[in-house]
Amino acid sequence: MAQERTLSIIKPDATARNITGKIIDKFESAGLRIVASKRVQWTEAQAQKFYEVHKERPFYNDLVAFMTSAPIVLQVLEGEDAVAKNREIMGATNPEEAAPGTIRKEFAENIERNSVHGSDSAENAEIEIGLCFEAGEIVG
Repeated sequence: MAQERTLSIIKPDATARNITGKIIDKFESAGLRIVASKRVQWTEAQAQKFYEVHKERPFYNDLVAFMTSAPIVLQVLEGEDAVAKNREIMGATNPEEAAPGTIRKEFAENIERNSVHGSDSAENAEIEIGLCFEAGEIVG
């Protein structure tokens, strides 16, 4: 098992409901360390760049609008197999399919407003972290 880093985003639906602390507790209780964290309000250009891989998908414009609708919390999580562990903690994208105790089962409003984003691979984690953080902002 390898030490990894992954990106986590606490989305606008969660920050608007003031449940960031409850979500952060799930990561830390599962053994992931937060080595970078900041609360930001993305511009349209920032959201478009981050979700550029989905540009041709029908949900792209709605996703960009949603992710710029309120502040988000960007985090770098570190730990053994952090990508897989984070995805397990988050639960299935559709909260109706998410396992009990996962973030999405407990906090998501629906499939679009599902409270969190997490990198889906170590390669994408590296790319996403680079889009969201300068090297000096990550302190382990």
